[in-house]
Amino acid sequence: MRGVLVVNAGSSSLKLSVLGEDDEVLAERHLERWDGTDGTDGIADFLADAPDVAAVGHRVVHGGPDFGTPVVVDARTREDIERLTDLAPLHQPRALAGIDAVSGLLPNVPQVACFDTAFHHTMIAAASTYALPARWREEWDLRRYGFHGLSHAYASRRATELAGGGSRVVTCHLGAGCSLAAVRDGHSVDTTMGFTPLAGLVMATRSGDVDPGLLVWLLRDERLDVEELADGLEHQSGLLGLAGSADLRDVHRAADSGSPDAALALKVFVHRLRQGIAAMTASLGGLDLLVFTGGVGEHDAVVRDRTVEGLGFLGVTLDAERNTSRTGDAEVSGAESAVGVWVVEAREDVEIANGVRRTLDA
Repeated sequence: MRGVLVVNAGSSSLKLSVLGEDDEVLAERHLERWDGTDGTDGIADFLADAPDVAAVGHRVVHGGPDFGTPVVVDARTREDIERLTDLAPLHQPRALAGIDAVSGLLPNVPQVACFDTAFHHTMIAAASTYALPARWREEWDLRRYGFHGLSHAYASRRATELAGGGSRVVTCHLGAGCSLAAVRDGHSVDTTMGFTPLAGLVMATRSGDVDPGLLVWLLRDERLDVEELADGLEHQSGLLGLAGSADLRDVHRAADSGSPDAALALKVFVHRLRQGIAAMTASLGGLDLLVFTGGVGEHDAVVRDRTVEGLGFLGVTLDAERNTSRTGDAEVSGAESAVGVWVVEAREDVEIANGVRRTLDA
């Protein structure tokens, strides 16, 4: 197959890349400000200079209860994806805008939707089921869906290949959004995000887990309305709410300068991360590989060190020199570590391209 165009639409940006048969990047461009309203602007310019494209793969955040594998996009599939917009109101419209823009520019090239939730369709029922009234669960498909699946799938597979094995893997996708996955033999059995990407770890601007009773209390007696609550949880919480900055690099600098708020933010971030890793390990019944990926996971040696420092009871240790000097995909385990610790570059584009090839070759 000739090049695969990968279209990764975020909430406010668009990443475009063309991957060759060996997953080498033949061309790429990052449109920093793209929300779909500009139609084909930027995409057409990229395609004019890019190699020939044989197929297109789109990252779609939410696949709902039905999409457990990549699917060819046709009119019906597009409608099904659009019906899931209320489950991912920031990301789903951007993915649809990308699909529409590219289909207009490349009308005869097959397009495949690859879902961030699909990897977690293999979660065990005990992990995916909420203890809510049966009528609620059945009427509205209330369950833990999980997200970042494309990243978790790639990172777990890549680390296992590099390590030469390991059936029980915890992957840590740490960036503006953060989540963990418990992966056994290449299949997700548990994860930290839930019905929405708000659940789980502390993130850049998202709260992570919060007592639902607290949220009910805030809504009662008009303390906050629904829109204020949603905006606060999505955009004003996390590191931003704790330290005044959503950028972990700024938080580190402020903590080093003596800011108590920044110091607390780091402690909360790492505490939740350790707690989550231990929980994922319990879901697996043990741990063979611990994998860090994503912008923070790949580049923040301090977060990796502080996280692993609290996991000695699992037999996990780091090599300080490896941890601070690594480049590319690398092992950073200590010599005595019973668990392999790896840092893997996030490559959702590779996972999407592979999904496209499997779908079209089937």
